[in-house]
Amino acid sequence: MAQRVETLDSTLRDGAQGEGINFSVQDKLHIVSALDELGVTYIEAGNPGSNPKDIEFFQEAKKLSLQNAKLCAFGATRRKDIACSEDMNVMSLLSSGTSDVVIFGKSWDFHVTHILGTTLEENLAMIRDTCEFLSKNGCNVLYDAEHFFTGFAANSEYALKTLEAAATGGATVLTLCDTMGGSLPFECGDAVKEVVSRFGKHAAIGIHTHDDSGLAVANALSAVQAGARHVQGTLLGFGERTGNANLATLVANLQLKMNYSCLSEEKLRMLTPIAKRVAEIANIALNPQLPYVGAYAFAHKAGMHIDAVIKNPDAYEHVSPESVGSSRVFLMSEVAGRSMIIEKIKKFEPSVTKDDEIVQEIIKKVKKLEAEGYQFEGADGSFELLTRKTIGKYQPFFTLHYYQTSGINPRPESGVNACAQIKVEVDGQIAVAAGEGDGPVNALDIALRNALERFYPAVKKIRLTDYKVRVLDGQSATASRVRVLIESTDGAASWTTVGVSADIMEASYLALVDSFEYKLIKDIERHFLGTV
Repeated sequence: MAQRVETLDSTLRDGAQGEGINFSVQDKLHIVSALDELGVTYIEAGNPGSNPKDIEFFQEAKKLSLQNAKLCAFGATRRKDIACSEDMNVMSLLSSGTSDVVIFGKSWDFHVTHILGTTLEENLAMIRDTCEFLSKNGCNVLYDAEHFFTGFAANSEYALKTLEAAATGGATVLTLCDTMGGSLPFECGDAVKEVVSRFGKHAAIGIHTHDDSGLAVANALSAVQAGARHVQGTLLGFGERTGNANLATLVANLQLKMNYSCLSEEKLRMLTPIAKRVAEIANIALNPQLPYVGAYAFAHKAGMHIDAVIKNPDAYEHVSPESVGSSRVFLMSEVAGRSMIIEKIKKFEPSVTKDDEIVQEIIKKVKKLEAEGYQFEGADGSFELLTRKTIGKYQPFFTLHYYQTSGINPRPESGVNACAQIKVEVDGQIAVAAGEGDGPVNALDIALRNALERFYPAVKKIRLTDYKVRVLDGQSATASRVRVLIESTDGAASWTTVGVSADIMEASYLALVDSFEYKLIKDIERHFLGTV
């Protein structure tokens, strides 16, 4: 039977310290629900005494009914030369309403004397007193030994004494933190082995790593191999500086490669959908190259690779995409082969065979368009529309009469510096609409939505999540052709479309129309298949 490894997700605490991450109270509540659904053991939710937002969050969190995870408040040991009962931050942990708390303390003697400005003995008392105070008040205490590996290298005897102080105070988990992210896997493994031999019978040993050396996941795996049975990270790896251990990667490796149990198989198959949901809540684009959960994690482009994977996925896939809730992707490009084209077409035309002339026709069209500047490997939506048009499984949803855009200076209000007007026709009915936005593309997007919403209410769900422009011919200066890539989502799925033109607005419009039509086609198919 696989050994159990506890998981603690710190997206709401350590992750919130990442550049560009700013959670509202509602965001934090939504992420708690997502992580609970995934089935992590603990959710570290922030410091209830640090700011008004976290104070409000913990009040709202009391109304949640979690099914799998335990919510943890986070805080420091008591301040030097003060009783726990007189320390406002320690008392705020009790008022948070969580039965589990995470306490961090200093394990590097340099930090004790030069940063805290206290004695080594007083630091031990601060750790022991805080853990004991919270334990006696009914809390399960998880202790984070800050800078443990640095401290262990500098003064191993003292670093171990800090763990002893926490264990004596009643901590049930002793987590060793690579706070600066500078340790190497063999260093983590050696230190964890010694800690497990000394304290493993009294508390679970945990690992908390940062990615400053690009080794956060590797260090955590080394720690588990050495006996740690509690791992910490953030689901998508973001955090201060270069981030924390990516918990999605860590859990998948532990479970699929090392035979440990972190989540049930059913929950593990939710890993990719939950990762996408958390990215959406955090308002960030999910890095497509993330292991296991990224859009390219199981993507194949070279023709020989694609042909081999179709014959047997084990040829180029280290695990099954389905095991983590992902799916295999074949990227369309000039180096892709006939086998990939066939697999793409079979999704909506199962009867196609490798000898059909239509396959060669599609390949020719793709190569011609890529020579003009199109790029389909990152534009799945536009490629599917191209294929549908070629095989006769496409019908336009509207006809464009005209669009026009113009800039507005000075800005009449915040967020508005352009306007657009558009005229379209749907089944003989004319619609004329306008839009104001932050730039001409945003204004055109709003105008097109306004024109189509009464015919196709589903367009209300479409949201543009990324917009990229690439100049294809730098030598032509302002007359250069440009490629526009637009990534869109409806909250459940994401897709990317492409447009190319010497006119940036026309390229944007082409990508925008593909995005809307892709969504509408998919909705129609789901309706007829009875999946909505």
